[in-house]
Amino acid sequence: MAVVDLVMPKLGESIMEATVLKWHKQPGDSVKMDETVLEIATDKVDSEVPSTAEGVIEEILFKVNDVVPIGTVIARIRTGAAEPVSPAPKPQPVTSHQQPLATHHSPLTTHQPQASVNGSGGRFYSPLVLNIAASEGVSMSELENIPGTGNEGRVTKKDILQYIENKKPGKTSVYESKAIPTQPQQQAQVISVQESKQLAAQGSQLTAYSGNVEIIEMDRMRKAIASHMVNSKQTSAHVTSFTEADVTNMVLWRERVKKEFEKREGEKLTFTPLFIEAVIRCIKKYPWLNSSVDGDKIIIKKDINIGMAAALPTGNLIVPVIKNADQLNLVGLTKQVNTLANNARNAKLKPDDTQGGTFTLTNVGTFGSLMGTPIINQPQVAILAVGAIKKRPVVIETEQGDSIAIRHMMYLSMSYDHRIIDGALGATFLNAVAKELEHFNPEREI
Repeated sequence: MAVVDLVMPKLGESIMEATVLKWHKQPGDSVKMDETVLEIATDKVDSEVPSTAEGVIEEILFKVNDVVPIGTVIARIRTGAAEPVSPAPKPQPVTSHQQPLATHHSPLTTHQPQASVNGSGGRFYSPLVLNIAASEGVSMSELENIPGTGNEGRVTKKDILQYIENKKPGKTSVYESKAIPTQPQQQAQVISVQESKQLAAQGSQLTAYSGNVEIIEMDRMRKAIASHMVNSKQTSAHVTSFTEADVTNMVLWRERVKKEFEKREGEKLTFTPLFIEAVIRCIKKYPWLNSSVDGDKIIIKKDINIGMAAALPTGNLIVPVIKNADQLNLVGLTKQVNTLANNARNAKLKPDDTQGGTFTLTNVGTFGSLMGTPIINQPQVAILAVGAIKKRPVVIETEQGDSIAIRHMMYLSMSYDHRIIDGALGATFLNAVAKELEHFNPEREI
């Protein structure tokens, strides 16, 4: 007999931990090689962990909702092998706490000073701490009052989880969020159990709803999306610019070649890879749009990894990433776009599929919108939205004079981080994308 350790698998280069969603097997259950043992979640992608051996589940080391570091032993399987396998040291349990994982492209560590966010009181908070605070309803004033045990008094994951635990009714004490310390390191006041219950009662009154309402608890993914959106607004100074493009040449060209393209390549040709082509060409001209901010440093990304918003079976949106998109031709881009979109619809995306994006494209026209004001996908500095393509009468300027014609028109909008992208650069880039689309070669070969 031998014991084989089942470890939390590596899910991507920047993913450091995952949340246990569901155990399909329990101690004593038989399991076959590659049979699903549990489901896990990282960011917004759920994955299955298969068994690495055939045998019987001897021990499960983590509970549902536990956050587990990559490479940690999560279960042990007893097999019929003759040679024993030395088990890895038993891991230290991590705090069980259901929470949305960190924002896109950010590892879930609590010691990343470069990812810190400045609080109103002069203290710094990591994105993970802010995510937990947002999902648990912890206000910024409460954060300012939590004594930090981290470097230079910073609030760590352990600190905020302990604070949330202490807030629960019946605990011995909670920190009073109304107390604003006069010194950065001053500890918040402690109130009694009776006072805590009174505050809880007051809070429940504040959340009383009048009228005929239906109350729906956010699921894990919706909480993650909500936290990601709030964190983006808190991090970046959002500005949105708008323009329009005459995409008649592109529309007529696609209509003419799409059947032949599908017959030859086995892929449907949508507008998305054509939009991505235009974005790539403009990023090469204006590389600051393909960057991120680290404190007072601007990090220009040499790789062009384009994120594209796609729908999940639940109706939520996710942003899978086309890695090194600038190295792909139209056929390659089309295959990547279709594969990622299909995997999103069928819940087959892998965690690494959503990592490493440097610029995001979202097609709000898919839902019938003419334009939108998208929220930046952190840690990127810009996101481009393309609206629905509509036929409209427009003025055509020629050497022979002006005329009115029916053209295929589309609005484009781009939100960008005004900390480093000023209005001139943002508008110049957006108009450059529009010009690329307008100057589409109608005689292009596929």
